Amino acid sequence: MTDAPDFLEKDKANRIPITGALMLATLMHTLDSTIANVALPNMQGSISASPEQLTWVLTSYILATAVMTPLCGWLAMKFGRKRMIVLSIIGFTAASMLCGIATSVPEMVLFRSLQGLAGASLMPLSQSVMLDTYPPEQIPRVMSLWSSAVILGPILGPIVGGWITEHLDWRWVFFINLPLGIIAVLGVSRFMADDPGGRQRPFDFIGFSALITFVVGLQLLLDRGPGQDWWESPEIWTWAALSLAGFWVFITQSATAPHPFFHRDLAKDGNFVGTTVFSFFVGVLLFSTTALLPVLMQNLMGYSAMQTGTASVSRGLGSLMSFLMVPFLIQRLGARTVLLAGTVLSIVSLGAMSRFDLSMTDGPIIVSGFLQGAGTGLLFAPLSTLAYVTLSPVHRVEGTILSTMARSMGSAVGISIVQAMVLRNSALAHSELAARMDPSSPVLNDILPVPGALTTTAGLTQLNGEVTRQAMMIGYVDVFSWMTLLTLAMLPLILILRPPPKAPMEKITQTSD
Repeated sequence: MTDAPDFLEKDKANRIPITGALMLATLMHTLDSTIANVALPNMQGSISASPEQLTWVLTSYILATAVMTPLCGWLAMKFGRKRMIVLSIIGFTAASMLCGIATSVPEMVLFRSLQGLAGASLMPLSQSVMLDTYPPEQIPRVMSLWSSAVILGPILGPIVGGWITEHLDWRWVFFINLPLGIIAVLGVSRFMADDPGGRQRPFDFIGFSALITFVVGLQLLLDRGPGQDWWESPEIWTWAALSLAGFWVFITQSATAPHPFFHRDLAKDGNFVGTTVFSFFVGVLLFSTTALLPVLMQNLMGYSAMQTGTASVSRGLGSLMSFLMVPFLIQRLGARTVLLAGTVLSIVSLGAMSRFDLSMTDGPIIVSGFLQGAGTGLLFAPLSTLAYVTLSPVHRVEGTILSTMARSMGSAVGISIVQAMVLRNSALAHSELAARMDPSSPVLNDILPVPGALTTTAGLTQLNGEVTRQAMMIGYVDVFSWMTLLTLAMLPLILILRPPPKAPMEKITQTSD
């Protein structure tokens, strides 16, 4: 017999300070998924990184999180949730300090991977703790509050990163985690009850190994593909074969093993499967745009790091508005309707981004950012609410872990795919634009600031630079158009989700009081 009910009752008595500490830890983790984006141009010179290698700085963190996330549930049951959360915060903070002193690309990728490995358990375990410490009728409100930490991290990242890079140094985007980590550790240690652990079921090493092979093989294929000419390279075929083999073994093992890595009941729950697939695409949508926009603004439009962060404030304001409204909206309209509204707003914002051009002011960036922030702010709480409507509480830890992993995989896969698409589409656009350039054209010569500039090497170099700049913008716009269509294709998923039972407003009000 276990004394689990005892420590859960203690956690319920201290649920407010526990929620605060866990949200701070979650915010610290999600903040680091994008805080380095704005600092990438400054970081590139310090660690001598190519544009392709800079992508590894982003994806190595997210990939390591996705790799470690499936193991969190088993470790939490074996050693206890409190111990796992405290060790995760300490490890994440230490890895952040190492990132701040990195001097080369291999060091940065290694330390970012350690960050992802250490912090992987923070999101799923903090979510499962809050699901266990609040009554069912308060779950929509609590999930909205918890989702604010998940969504605000990636949104505040460019703002905080831009200010730090402009006024201090890019290394401080990692050093800032030290005080946050200390406060979070003290909060969890002081208020969260000790969990004895020792409740793990048999560990499926074959299923876990196959899952990791699939995830790592897929990510290496996507990251290495652009630099290796894709399917012309034996290396890419190797990663593809490993990824497919890992996926096949994992599916087979999950279907036939006596104790699969993830319980088979998860696959039988339609709501959970639907929200997990939706979470994957939300990861693609959210993190891909937050990775693309800072580079676009700085490299193509000449924004400074601080200007880039300031232009991103509107996304945070849109999310803040959604967070304030979403508990009321879910209660009045239902989780599915709110999820639909968030998806539609995301489609509108991406459609606006697909009309960006180099002559625009920051107005379209601010407006589209506000709409996307409002849209994504309406997605997380309904997804968290709908995911556990029909799922047994016994599977909550595994469920939150699988959902978090899906979102992390979507983020890593999305960043790699959109970066590769931007490079490919830009190269095609450059070839097409360059073919239309006629140095003898009187129209072209008339618009140049210096007559006869195209007859000089400097003039031709300047023209090629402008063609490259325009081609890059075409590449970005094409990607935003494809993301608009992808988000539109997500709408039918909402139809298969079952709505949660409505709790009376009076009961919710009495409980919250």
